[in-house]
Amino acid sequence: MDKYFIVTRSTVRKGFPRGSIGRVEAETQTGEILGLVYSGGGATKKGGLLKRDETYPLTRHQAQLLLFVSPASRRLEILCNQALFNAICELAQDDLVVVRYKKGFQPCLVKNLMQIGRKDGSDDLCMLGFELQAVPQQSPDQKVSSKKPAPLPVFSAADIIQVAPGYQSCAKLPLRDNHTIGTSNKCVSRINSLPNMGTRVGFQKKAISDHSTPDIRSLCEHPSPPPPPPPPMLEVGSLVELKSNKNIVLYGVIRWIGMPTGKKGVWAGVELDIEVGTCTDGTFLGQRCFTCRGNRAVFVPLEMCVPDARFHAPSPSPTDMLKAPPTPPVTPAQQDEGEEQDVPPLAESEVLTVLEGKMKGIQGHFNSCYLDATLFSLFSSSVTLDRLCLNSANAEGSISRQMRKEIVNQLRRHGFVPAENVMNLRKQLGCSTFASEEKDPEEFIAILLQRVLHMQPLLKLRSNRDSGMLQDAYTYQIILEKNETPPCPSVQQLLETSFISCNLKLEEAPSCLMVQMPRFGKKFKMFPCIIPSTELDITDLLHQSPRECFICGQLAQHECDQCFRDRKLQPGRIKQYCSTCNTQVHSHPSRQGHTPRSMSSLGEIGADGSVPRTKMELFAVLCIKTSHYVSFVKYGPGPRSWMFFDSMADRCGNDHTGHNIPEVRACPEVGDFLSRSEEELAHVDLSKGSDLVRRLLCDSFMCLYHSTK
Repeated sequence: MDKYFIVTRSTVRKGFPRGSIGRVEAETQTGEILGLVYSGGGATKKGGLLKRDETYPLTRHQAQLLLFVSPASRRLEILCNQALFNAICELAQDDLVVVRYKKGFQPCLVKNLMQIGRKDGSDDLCMLGFELQAVPQQSPDQKVSSKKPAPLPVFSAADIIQVAPGYQSCAKLPLRDNHTIGTSNKCVSRINSLPNMGTRVGFQKKAISDHSTPDIRSLCEHPSPPPPPPPPMLEVGSLVELKSNKNIVLYGVIRWIGMPTGKKGVWAGVELDIEVGTCTDGTFLGQRCFTCRGNRAVFVPLEMCVPDARFHAPSPSPTDMLKAPPTPPVTPAQQDEGEEQDVPPLAESEVLTVLEGKMKGIQGHFNSCYLDATLFSLFSSSVTLDRLCLNSANAEGSISRQMRKEIVNQLRRHGFVPAENVMNLRKQLGCSTFASEEKDPEEFIAILLQRVLHMQPLLKLRSNRDSGMLQDAYTYQIILEKNETPPCPSVQQLLETSFISCNLKLEEAPSCLMVQMPRFGKKFKMFPCIIPSTELDITDLLHQSPRECFICGQLAQHECDQCFRDRKLQPGRIKQYCSTCNTQVHSHPSRQGHTPRSMSSLGEIGADGSVPRTKMELFAVLCIKTSHYVSFVKYGPGPRSWMFFDSMADRCGNDHTGHNIPEVRACPEVGDFLSRSEEELAHVDLSKGSDLVRRLLCDSFMCLYHSTK
């Protein structure tokens, strides 16, 4: 019988990347395996020798299921949860599962095991996927459409996040590739479709035949049978799971506990991880108990809540509660070597799958939110900072390798960084765990870029007041005089006004520009709100860069700071002129006292009559409110590709034995808001915006930009 394996350890041997699937051809006396590796489509490729401890054995069925999963690193993540993967391998027809689908979760019935592709050679291995049928949200009295049903979608083992407990019947055989399949021209073919051979334990077949969906109301109307009483540890803030009479398990956090009028006993208000159509936004029996997003609040008797098995363990120690989720079935040495491989930034299509949800992102601990939010902003999706980090990979005597392994790679590979990893970095950087020695993001960024990445300062600032003296900096602090900008300015207006006030220019265009907003301390804000400019035009802030005349558009030769504030010349815009326009503008009696200075601009007007613009794109915003830092990150080129991160969004347990619960959630409404025109944003009404939009505008602390080149 053929033996199969998955590579668990990264190796220098060509052709055996971590996560690849292979077949054992021979075994040597020295404990090595002569293996043949499969490509993503199941075709064989050239193999070689591997040590036995670099692999993990698989059955043929397991190998076929994992072969359909991509990327290869995702296969090892599936093996982290052995119980779930074993249940997936034993699935039978009409078993109930929950899958990730369209950025949400969908209960489905298993219909067929599907062969993906075709075998072109005798050594090829067919990939296997599951043909699943969604449980339709349709009432029993609705008429079934007479249209021909659409083909059922095919999912990989990685898409299945839950197999309904108690649904796998002993009377049904699992789906298997039990017979030979001839070569077919079809790309997808059914392997088998087993008949209905019996009933299931705790499963009412009529419910499925009537096309009824698991209704969340059944949790409180028909609790059958109720789970055992909860342990006394359940309280507001506890992570719990709820099971309906259809055996669908839902997860959430307790937001309210009380005795509602007209109900017996103690009830709990739970905010679910996903939206369910029959839920509320925190109201119950006409009264508001708490507030959350719509269709996420459910109210049930407290005894129906049980601790969330995904995070709950009997008598955990404080250290254990800070550790990451289970790791693949490899030795610590193998895992360490695998974690050394640099993980590139996630593609836009993968970000939410990997990062979105609770216990995602970077876990906070001991007031580390300033550091958590900064690291997430810099490395979760930014390509610019990623290149800078990789360029310093071989720096001797630095801790950059440890940071990439324990934080950057961990975040991109698993979507979660435990608090202990960040605390290790914090101690090595000299950032004590005591709140009194907490640093600000700009201080941490300077330490990170200088001491860890050994980078030169990002900014070279030229001061026109000090005979062109150059100043180096990693970040830029906005400095303004009073009443120089409108009440709700944009970052573009603030940056230009600050450069004019301080008489500064950029010596060269930076690869990354981090702009600190004008606020003092953690409470005083100079403006009630600031609009983050999604695109920052720094053309007029560059020294010795071609610039166009403000009046006629020709190549500018003179610049005037006094004209910047002139109400008759569109105040708030940098003014530079050609020789002719400079003479005409300053012939006006009100401007004869201006002192324009000559510019040493290089270059010329382009063939299309315009000066090339130098622009930077916004990729993250750090916000602060009452000493708590959070971040908004743009994870792709799409205008709505924004996510919100809070390393201490929730907490489980008390201050001594509990742990913080980080959360990442998509916020496309932020992108919708920032995509408005300048005229619309200038008259923004904060009372009509969402909570996250208000938080972005009112609490912005630092805006991070990278070059578009």
